[in-house]
Amino acid sequence: MTTRPPTPKGQRTEAAFLEAARKVFAEQGYFNAKIADIAAAAGKSPGSFYNYYENKEELLQALLKQFSLEVLENSFRDQSDDPMEGIRAAVRAYWTTYRKYLAEMVGVFQMSMTDEAFAERWREHRAIGIRVVRAGIRNAEKSGHPAGVAPGLLASAIVSTLESFCWVWLAAGGDTDVDAPDEEAAIETLSLLWYRTVYHRSPGE
Repeated sequence: MTTRPPTPKGQRTEAAFLEAARKVFAEQGYFNAKIADIAAAAGKSPGSFYNYYENKEELLQALLKQFSLEVLENSFRDQSDDPMEGIRAAVRAYWTTYRKYLAEMVGVFQMSMTDEAFAERWREHRAIGIRVVRAGIRNAEKSGHPAGVAPGLLASAIVSTLESFCWVWLAAGGDTDVDAPDEEAAIETLSLLWYRTVYHRSPGE
């Protein structure tokens, strides 16, 4: 990764490139976006881009990291002793952040299918969510709700469900013969599925 100036001006410039990339990716798609377009949207010269990023892929990786950090931050913003509320907060954070970064997530999906090095970066960020979910499963086991399968594998399945559901309904146009859910219905469906899988019951039972 290119060394970035640790000055306030350098940080502002980098932030401008990130925000500009999000705008250009949303308008043109990741593969169609050009570095010159991103630089123009940031109000910077194309040459200055390379003071911060070696290429467009590195920029997408930075946005993937930003996505993961926002999901974690929003998941733990409101703490609750109620497991269902905690799960619902995590699902809401994932759904809304995925929607916010939709163009980037499409780019991440495309790149992970064609570039093994990028796929490895994607797996590293995915592992962050799996660790958080696995910790919740282990806490549930301590409170008398055994998973019955390896917690890591179950956490992988739950994270995969979140990813796939968000992809289908936010990026891929939904499923045939299934009414499109509004945001609250989507969040509640995922939350109930996660909760019932881990606690083997419905909320309130």
